[in-house]
Amino acid sequence: MKFLKKNICSIAMMTLLFSFVMMGDASAVGGSGSTVFGTAVTKLFDLFKNAKMVIFVIGGFGLIALAFQAIFGKVKWPWFAALAFGLAVVAAAGAIVDYARKGGNTASDVAGFDTNKFSDSLK
Repeated sequence: MKFLKKNICSIAMMTLLFSFVMMGDASAVGGSGSTVFGTAVTKLFDLFKNAKMVIFVIGGFGLIALAFQAIFGKVKWPWFAALAFGLAVVAAAGAIVDYARKGGNTASDVAGFDTNKFSDSLK
C-alpha cells in the first residue's frame, strides 16, 4: 500500500502513456471497423490472438519444466496435466466463444462482423 501511495502519479502517467501508444489509428480503419464498435471488436480480436500466442509460448516452457520435474519426482503429475488441459482450453477458447455467440447457427453474425477472426488453434 505504501508503494501505491508513493508512486500513484508515476503509475497513472504510465497508464496514460500506454493508452495513447496502444490506441492506433481508430478512424482510418475501413470495412466493419468503420464504426467505433467495429474498431473495438477488431482490436479485441487482435488482442485475443496476440495474448493467446504469448500464453502458448510461456505455457510450452512451463510444460517442459513441469514434465522434467514430474519425471524426477519434484512436482506431482496432476500439475502437469492441469497445465496441459489449461493450454487445450485456451486453444479451443476461440471456437467456444464463437459457438456461444452464434448459438450454433452457421449463418453470419447479426452485427455483420466476421466471426472467423479467432483463428482457432485446434484446426
